[in-house]
Amino acid sequence: MKRKTRVGLLTSGGDCQGLNAAIRGVGKTLFQYVDNIEIFGMYDGYRGLIENDHQFMRPQDFSGIISTGGTILGTSRQPFIPGKAIVDKDGNDVMPSMLDTYNRLNLDCLVVLGGNGTQKSAKLLQDAGMNIITLPKTIDNDIYGTDETFGFQSAADIATNVIDYIHTTALAHSRIFMVEVMGRDAGWLTLYSGIAGGADVILIPEIPYDIQSIAQTIERRKRGGRTFSIIAVAEGAISKEDKVLSEEERRRVKDANPYSTISYQIAAQLKELTGQEARVTVPGHYQRGGQACPYDRVLATRFGVAAARLIMEQKYGYMVGIQEGNIVHVPLEEAASQTKFLPTDHPLIQTARDTGTGFGD
Repeated sequence: MKRKTRVGLLTSGGDCQGLNAAIRGVGKTLFQYVDNIEIFGMYDGYRGLIENDHQFMRPQDFSGIISTGGTILGTSRQPFIPGKAIVDKDGNDVMPSMLDTYNRLNLDCLVVLGGNGTQKSAKLLQDAGMNIITLPKTIDNDIYGTDETFGFQSAADIATNVIDYIHTTALAHSRIFMVEVMGRDAGWLTLYSGIAGGADVILIPEIPYDIQSIAQTIERRKRGGRTFSIIAVAEGAISKEDKVLSEEERRRVKDANPYSTISYQIAAQLKELTGQEARVTVPGHYQRGGQACPYDRVLATRFGVAAARLIMEQKYGYMVGIQEGNIVHVPLEEAASQTKFLPTDHPLIQTARDTGTGFGD
């Protein structure tokens, strides 16, 4: 009898739209083309691999989930020491437990769906002797080696929708409105949603801002008869003053900061400088929830199918990505090597500037 092919699946890190579409792409393709396939879904990310907590997945488990938000397997964040070890909350190495589950299930491959940090921790699994294939999911779009990650477009749609709705109340009350957009230290999500939503100022981590410059932009708008301003603020936005500080100095400044997020600090500063009422909207995790948009469903499916084909060809150690519209296989060590920040010479930044959008610089 032909030996069974055994594959593990897990979703790691924060959730985002498209995870179930990608899971579906992997499972349906393997069941379509591989005889004697067995698929095991690990519950709650790496926790399932550590604790041997999994479900045996049948073909019907992959049906009807393409439009379902979240992840049918659950997810969690697992601490790790970059380049060294995956650990528990107490700092203990959990790799032996993960290897034990991998070997006990006699897996041929483990497919890991995750963001920037997960690519790095998945590389540690590969270094420990597991056959690994990864898929790039994150609303931050900050994974190196792929032009796009699934989840990004859905989150951009939601953030844009928030900015759209804020326009009417900002206009009605002649206020400045900050909409704080997720994305950690990369400005992709803020740039795309800021342009799409018609923000007057876009603040991204890659372009440190000058609060006086933002205030001047608002004053120019007021002189031109525009009584309100919309500012799209990346959660990782940073001032020019803070940018030159060391990490330790920055940490001390943050600890002493009375404001819960950067947007509240900017709002308070702008109210003092312009005399205009300023308000903050933080959609937060709302941006990563709900159904995936059609674009992300297609992209995630393409990634899942590509991962299944790599398994069929027994090609491991790759992240599936997309470059210039084509599916590519990026060596995992390359994908895990760095973060894809937004280049300050990106054409979309110039597009925004050409339409009069300020960046606070």
